[in-house]
Amino acid sequence: MAAQDLRDVLEATGYLVRGEPAQGVYLDEDAHAKCRWRDFLPDAMWRNDAALTVYFKAAPEAPSREQIASWRREIWNQGFAPLLWVVSPDLVELHNGFDRPRSADEGGAKPLRTFQRIDATWTDLDSFAGRFAMETGQFWTNSKTINRKTSVDRQLLRDLSRLERDLVRSGMEPQDAQGLIGRSVFAQYLVDRGVVPEDELESKYGFGTLSAILRGLDPARQLFEWLQDTFNGDMFPAGSTLAPAGEHLCQVADFLDATDPISGQTSLFPYQFDVIPVELISSIYEQFTQTSATESDGDAFYTRLSLVALVLDELSEGLTGHETVLDPTCGSGVFLVEALRRLVHLRSKGGQPTRDVIRTVLREQIFGVDTSDAAARVAAFSLYLAALELDPEPPVNGSPKFDPLIGRNLLVGDFLDTGGPGDPQAIADTLGTPSEFEVIVGNPPWSYDGKTKSKALKDHRPEAPHSPRGVSLRFAFRALELSAKRCRLGLVLSAVQFFPASKTGAATVSRLLRVLRSPTLVNLSHHSNWLFRRGSMPAMVVLAGHRSSEADTITSVQIPWSPAGVRSHTFEVGRSDVLQLSTRDWQRRPELLKASFLGSRRDLALLDELIQENTDLREVLRSCGGELRNGLTFGNRSGDASHLVGFPFLTKGNLRPFRVASRLPKFSEPRAERPRSRSVYRAPLVLVEEFVDPCGRTRASVVEHDTVFTKSFYGASLPKEAVDAAHVFTAILSSSLASWFLLMTASTFGISVRRLQLRDLGRIPIPDVEAALEGRAGRRLVRLAREYRHRSLAKADWLTLDEAVFDLYGLNEADRSVARDGLFRARWQWMAGREASVAAATTEQMEDYAVTFQAAVDVWLLATARRQLRAEVLALPDSAPLRVVRFILEDRACGSGPAEVKVVRPTGSLREILDKIGERLEVPLSASIVGQREVRACGSNEVVVVKPAARRHWMAVAALNDADAVIGDSLSGPFV
Repeated sequence: MAAQDLRDVLEATGYLVRGEPAQGVYLDEDAHAKCRWRDFLPDAMWRNDAALTVYFKAAPEAPSREQIASWRREIWNQGFAPLLWVVSPDLVELHNGFDRPRSADEGGAKPLRTFQRIDATWTDLDSFAGRFAMETGQFWTNSKTINRKTSVDRQLLRDLSRLERDLVRSGMEPQDAQGLIGRSVFAQYLVDRGVVPEDELESKYGFGTLSAILRGLDPARQLFEWLQDTFNGDMFPAGSTLAPAGEHLCQVADFLDATDPISGQTSLFPYQFDVIPVELISSIYEQFTQTSATESDGDAFYTRLSLVALVLDELSEGLTGHETVLDPTCGSGVFLVEALRRLVHLRSKGGQPTRDVIRTVLREQIFGVDTSDAAARVAAFSLYLAALELDPEPPVNGSPKFDPLIGRNLLVGDFLDTGGPGDPQAIADTLGTPSEFEVIVGNPPWSYDGKTKSKALKDHRPEAPHSPRGVSLRFAFRALELSAKRCRLGLVLSAVQFFPASKTGAATVSRLLRVLRSPTLVNLSHHSNWLFRRGSMPAMVVLAGHRSSEADTITSVQIPWSPAGVRSHTFEVGRSDVLQLSTRDWQRRPELLKASFLGSRRDLALLDELIQENTDLREVLRSCGGELRNGLTFGNRSGDASHLVGFPFLTKGNLRPFRVASRLPKFSEPRAERPRSRSVYRAPLVLVEEFVDPCGRTRASVVEHDTVFTKSFYGASLPKEAVDAAHVFTAILSSSLASWFLLMTASTFGISVRRLQLRDLGRIPIPDVEAALEGRAGRRLVRLAREYRHRSLAKADWLTLDEAVFDLYGLNEADRSVARDGLFRARWQWMAGREASVAAATTEQMEDYAVTFQAAVDVWLLATARRQLRAEVLALPDSAPLRVVRFILEDRACGSGPAEVKVVRPTGSLREILDKIGERLEVPLSASIVGQREVRACGSNEVVVVKPAARRHWMAVAALNDADAVIGDSLSGPFV
């Protein structure tokens, strides 16, 4: 009966579809086989592409708190499960899988939410955590208490860091403390996995637990000597002692016994190393060593497992299992561990691997380089763990030793140093094999070396490409030099370097993209706040060689911000987040590269048109007798600034839209490092603040009296007769069209910081100014700019300004929609804007989407003037994770106006609604909603659009692109 109750709940919440598991759902033995367990065996599980997991457990009656606490402990140690469902006949309890386990007496079994069966339905449960809610990310909006702050990796990191701090305070060197902790974690892993059985511990070392062994000096020494011998000393720092002081060993023993170092009280030790996945242990240890390192140690970063999976998921397709893999900056080996796992799986053809296969892959196919000896030892630690886990019959105490890894597979040296110990040629010399690798993966350093080291590298290898700001691109070029002909490349690089402000940087990026045939670039800039512990710079994943494509294209993937990403450390991507840009178009118009990430086909088309038909601001200003320049820099005050004393002085915070503060202070500093000449500050001035306002617009104004300004502003001094032109420039710079253009093309805005570069502003396309001032649109802009100088602006004023600017450029309604939404997208660089992007679309917003979609398709239908498109917006509950719009193709009545948009209030659950639509169109809509997938289902005279509820999916620009896709589909499909 319990099994049937579970199936009823799974069916009601979408995890079963007509009795069959939906994609990502596993039942019974299939669920058991997905993970390693002690006692808990899930009756069902759901797992998405990012390994995020929900477990289901059926019970004939409500289980005890102790039983649930035990289940939760195992699930927490898995590290990837935010939820456990406990299903009894009339009750479903949801438990937080990321919450650190406690004993039942401490409230360890308290549920997150409880749902009771009412009228044989589970509507509230489905809305809260059903499959649609999980697939679309709506669950993370519904539940704000679940996050990875209490997950096993964060908690173990905290505890290990505290243990290291206590060891150092009691006299150990930091390196020795880390080595002792690493050996102890490794040993506990061997015990928990049964590699060193407890009876073997008892007979050989006199105690049945590791903590007891550590409290005795001689048994501890014997155990560490065995580890040293079996694993060739690879996990032991050079010169480290095998017998630390008894005090230090007891501190580690207290940790394993969960003894509080202050109170001396013991509690539940939550960690189960036989359950924690090996890759999680290695990544925890990497983060532990990075957390313990000083800031002067460089910018090595903890590589999240979701990032490793993103890279290797793409590169693994089509591999044979015999490829050689190289990580040029391997760190703790997280990429190598996962590569080992996948290669062994491929060579075993999905069956159980043999020890010979595992050891062969490890010895002959896995290679890494790092400048740090400690990192190489952590990588060896990680690979040994992975090999033991993969082994169907792990060797027990006294079994054959592992081959050494350090000095053979793992080299200590600088990958960029040609001929040095880290050069991959050294690997080839060691093994006597060609120095070509078929898979190269990793997360190289991004740091800027400074002018001195950069010059030294350039002098050493003048032929090599150089990027002015950071070293990550150098690793990509070096990897390509040493790759096989059909090498697959997957590197995590600095995104900033792909959108440089300098010509040198642009040339370097251009050279890389030309070398990489049909690469895929994945922009992770919206995830910097959680992706890297100390990383303020955004990431770009570069993938190449993984797909055979005759077309010469660049595939751009934008991973959008989402609550699920922040709280679960996973990525969400939908069909509209992927765009292909032909290499020919990119070479003709380099600005299209950034726009391909932050925009869509409609954005690219408008961008190309505006640049083609207009002149950039820099050239227009020069034709008017001006030039955009930086303001003064105080710096070391080495220059004479006395010629500026007494003039009004504009500083940050005193520029308002279309005006400056009424009373500016007088400039009084006699010296500045870069004071600029007097002519730079001569009125009339067009002034622009360097940082974009949180509303998404630039702040610009015309100043008609001489004014000194700081480097926080860019200013252009124009002749007095050009003051009307100055007002036109200010109006354009303040418009949503400028916000959209800068979002699409600026070197940093939209990627890392909200600061605009001088070059970014100079590229804004400007129509013929003289013609504009003679026309109605130009004169209107001058009038508005002058009027807006005297008051604060309301929303209606900004809309009026935008429409006037659109009139000046002659934009049609579709292009105006693109620009308006550009302003909304520009606000996504601030948290308030990001939250607005994922807020559920309202019925009114859905109606606007439908109207825009209709208009775009109507342009096509007007060719015959016989048919039109009527729209039905399904008014779903605000909490629904999806939104649905139906478009019906019908005959156009003679003389009729625009087709109607009707709001329809359907009956039944969301899944029932989708099933009815799917039956009519013969498309399994309920089963088609996977991840962030956006579904367009077409019939002979209708099309249904189903997408996640987030507002970003239902903007006007999304409607235009969806309409273009439907029109394209109709050329070869039934919708005519």
